[in-house]
Amino acid sequence: MVDVETSGLRAAEHRVLSVAALTLGDDGRVEHEFHTLVNPGCDPGPVEIHGLTREKLHGAPTFEAIRPRLAELLTGRVMVAHNASFDYGFLSEEFTRAGATLPVERQLCTLAFARRLAPPTANFKLGTLAAHYGVRQTRAHDALDDTRVLAGVLHGLMSDARRFGVSPPLMPPQLDQRRSSQRWPKTRTGPKALCPFAYPGRFQEHGRLVQGMKIAITGETRMERSALAARAEAAGLDVTTSLSRRTSVLVTNESRSESRKVRDAVEFGTALLTESAFLALLTDIAPGTAKGATGTTEGTSGSAEGASAGTAKSAARQRSSGPLSGRRFLVLGGTHAQRAAATADLTARGASVAVNLSASVTDVLALSDAASDRRYGRAVGVGLPIHGPEWLTAGESTAAQQESAVHPNQPRPDAEPGLPARSEPIASEPPAVEALSLARGQVMDLPVDECGGEWTLRASWKQNGGWEVDLVAFLLTDDEMVTGDADFVFYNQRSAPGAELAVEGPSEQSLTISLDHLPEHCRRIAIAAAIDGAGITFGDVGAIEIEAAPGGDQAVIARATLDAATEERTLLLAEVYQRGETWRLRAVGQGYATDLAALATRYGITVA
Repeated sequence: MVDVETSGLRAAEHRVLSVAALTLGDDGRVEHEFHTLVNPGCDPGPVEIHGLTREKLHGAPTFEAIRPRLAELLTGRVMVAHNASFDYGFLSEEFTRAGATLPVERQLCTLAFARRLAPPTANFKLGTLAAHYGVRQTRAHDALDDTRVLAGVLHGLMSDARRFGVSPPLMPPQLDQRRSSQRWPKTRTGPKALCPFAYPGRFQEHGRLVQGMKIAITGETRMERSALAARAEAAGLDVTTSLSRRTSVLVTNESRSESRKVRDAVEFGTALLTESAFLALLTDIAPGTAKGATGTTEGTSGSAEGASAGTAKSAARQRSSGPLSGRRFLVLGGTHAQRAAATADLTARGASVAVNLSASVTDVLALSDAASDRRYGRAVGVGLPIHGPEWLTAGESTAAQQESAVHPNQPRPDAEPGLPARSEPIASEPPAVEALSLARGQVMDLPVDECGGEWTLRASWKQNGGWEVDLVAFLLTDDEMVTGDADFVFYNQRSAPGAELAVEGPSEQSLTISLDHLPEHCRRIAIAAAIDGAGITFGDVGAIEIEAAPGGDQAVIARATLDAATEERTLLLAEVYQRGETWRLRAVGQGYATDLAALATRYGITVA
């Protein structure tokens, strides 16, 4: 178990301030415990987050001094961390500075593990998972306490994994992981706190900031952008990632740049303030009017702003419509064509379809020969309702479909002898946000103002299949073409401005998009999957599920399962594109029989 506290979020620029490591034996008991503060020899960064001031770090050893002990603990073991790429990136950079190599050959990310298991939690933050598994957390952002909490969370995850027959996503560290760890300034992730003050209007030159004003930030900032946004929100301002005609102030240190936001601000007549001027004005902010107070109209159906806010909020809380809304199915057995047809049918009725068994699955649709799939027995063992193929034609009403389900301890009529008896269904708390199930071609608005500008799109496929599938992305202009090779994000070039690929496990990869840091020309991001290996098609791999979440540790708000491909070797999964001032997500599911090189050429990449 490893956790680090750092002076910032970019391993190549910032330093480790505190490190803790616990080693566990085969029985799960703690064998060794190590913790120390580290003197970085530089500014400690956001003290308001980690509490490590210069005074506290004075006299602490340097990283070079503690490196031998840390190497002793890590050698020959699996490094476990929550968001392991972050901890690995910082530790690897510190080892390199000390003239050594981080002795880690395998790692387990508990964040990726939690996403694979999908416990019924509002998000996948360490503290949330700790509460779910009954692990006491006493000091958040304390490296030693976090590693102790991590050990308890790992125990809970492993227990769930045994119940559902899910393997931990053990991975070798990625070759470029040390260099990545977010190449752009980190922005807020997850649902933002709603501003409690009504919108008072635009900022007037030489005037005061007023609580409730809408603030956007663009370009490089001296203060970490997340800290700058947090300070503005704490003062009562409404920080947004998009710019509109009602934006009060654009904070930028590059007022003469040709960036999209600066150009829009000039066109809209929005005030431009430097970071230092903005911070100075924060010290004398005028009180605002609370929302809902007499005379305020924000949030009402009669105001344009209220309509816009309502749209964003409803997008974050959209529900699939249909008799199966809120239910999540695992389809087992049958031919590929039968599974694809069942997936389309279930999605049309409001359900979502999983590609792997997890705690989020509520039902199993068992087609012919489903019992030969090892997941069938696991599903029976945890008490999931099993439905036969006749269930899809039992009627459109929820009542009729419920009556046709096989209930606990009642074997399916065509089940093979000797299958284990079903236990009582397990009760589970629903997640805070029910994900919207998207059919092929369906579009939703991303609730950027409510949830922030950083989004993770995660693709997954059947576990333990042994296939090599690569997630790729193209950053496109209005003409749906790249401007050069730098706009192609793939396994040999895992990042571009505002976009970064990550391998989360053998059957999971993700693309993180920072909308604020995309190139000026980028109006659309096309996300695709490609098979690496001769003679394999998506007909062999099966369905690909893509999920969208604000940030890396938040609950999924939209998902699509794409299972219409047969002979195809590349599959266009989704598009994130801008329509006016709104960013949208479209589930695509368009396959091509050609390899990745042909798809890249189609978008304007020159393939040697």
